[in-house]
Amino acid sequence: MTTEENLVSVSMPTGQPDPHLAEQFPLSPMDDFMVHQTPDPVRVMWTGDPRAYERYWMISYDPTGSVMIATGGSIYPNLDRAEAYAILNVGGRHTTVRSFRRLGVDRSDLRVGPIAPVIVRGLREWRYRLEPNEWGISYDLRFQDTTRQVFREPLSDSAHGTPPGRRNDVTAGFEGFGAVSGWVEVDGERTELQPGALGTRDRHWGTGRGVGGPSLSLGGRLHVGVSGNSFVPFRDWTLWGDRVYYPYGDDRPGATRVEKPTRRLRFDPETQIFAEGIVDYRFANGETRQLHYERIGDQTAFLRCGMYGGTPEGDIHQGAYDGPDMTSGETYDVTDPKQRIGLRGLDEHLCRVTCGEETAIGVYQTIDPVAYEACMSGRPGWDFLE
Repeated sequence: MTTEENLVSVSMPTGQPDPHLAEQFPLSPMDDFMVHQTPDPVRVMWTGDPRAYERYWMISYDPTGSVMIATGGSIYPNLDRAEAYAILNVGGRHTTVRSFRRLGVDRSDLRVGPIAPVIVRGLREWRYRLEPNEWGISYDLRFQDTTRQVFREPLSDSAHGTPPGRRNDVTAGFEGFGAVSGWVEVDGERTELQPGALGTRDRHWGTGRGVGGPSLSLGGRLHVGVSGNSFVPFRDWTLWGDRVYYPYGDDRPGATRVEKPTRRLRFDPETQIFAEGIVDYRFANGETRQLHYERIGDQTAFLRCGMYGGTPEGDIHQGAYDGPDMTSGETYDVTDPKQRIGLRGLDEHLCRVTCGEETAIGVYQTIDPVAYEACMSGRPGWDFLE
C-alpha cells in the first residue's frame, strides 16, 4: 500500500472510504469549496513546520456544578495526525476517553474514534458528541454561541525564534461563550443538563503549543500555559483570559483587553492544588473588577488527561502519537488527594465566582503546582490568600 493509499483508508464523514481519492493527491474534497487563501490545495499548509496545528476546545457545565465536560481535538497536517479527548467529571468521578488516527484526506471530518463533533453553523453553533464506549461515558451537547467572537492576532514573530527564523509559538483564532443543552450518560444513567447550562469554547490555529512533545519542543520546554486563565460569563460581560467579550449586538464594540491581574490564592495544603482566590483585574478602558473564586468540590478537569504536558500514565503529548488508530481512557476518583496529585498540571477548576453583587459559575485555570510555587517565591502579582 502506498503512502497516499494509506492516508485515504480513514473513513469519510459518510462512514465509507473513497478509494479513488488517492488518485487525486494533493486534492481533497475541501478543494471543491471556495475557501482557498493561497494558490495551494487545502491539504498543503502555509508552513512546513511540523508543529503546525488546528485545534478546538470546549468546556461546559450544569448550573448546579455537579457535571463538568471538557473536550478538545487537534489536527497536525504536516504530521498527518488527528487526535481528540473527552473528559467528564461527575461528582469527582473523572473519566477520560482519548482517540488517535491518521488525518487522511478530508480535514472537514472531525470524527476521531467515538469523539465526533459537528460544526452546525460556523461562529454560531457546534454539536459535541461522544458515542458509547468501553469507559461508560457518552454525551450529546448543543453549544450555541452567545458572545461576539473577535479575531486574536498572532503575537510571535520569526525575528525572536529559536533558532533564528523559526517562530516559537504562533497562535491565532477566536474564543467565546455560549448556552449549552443536551445530556451526559455515565454507566447507562442519563442526566439532562438543566436550563441555564453554560460553556466556553475556542478555535485556535498556528504553530507550536507543545505539538509533538519533547521531540519537537524548543530548548526542551513544553507549552502547557504560563499563568493560567479565567473563563467566567456574567450577565452582560464575560472574562476570557486576557479579553472581555460582550453579547452579540452589544453597544460596546469589539472586545476589551485585560491587563495582568493581581492574584491572592489559597491552595489545598495536601496537594498544592488551587482551592480559592481573590483576583484584581484592570481593563484597558480603565475599569477595574475584583473576582472571588471558590472551587466547587472536586469538580476539576485535569487536562493532562487531554495530553497537555503528557498523559499521566502513558506520557502521550499532543501531536506526538504516531502509531496505529487507537482509543484509550481511564477513570480516576479525584476525591482522593493521591489521585489529584498524580493528575495535576494544566487544571480547569469549576468555581463559584462573585463580582460585587453578581455570582456566576465559571472556570479558573491554573498550572498546578506552578501557581503555588509562584506565590511561595513572591513572584510579582502572586500572593497567598490569608
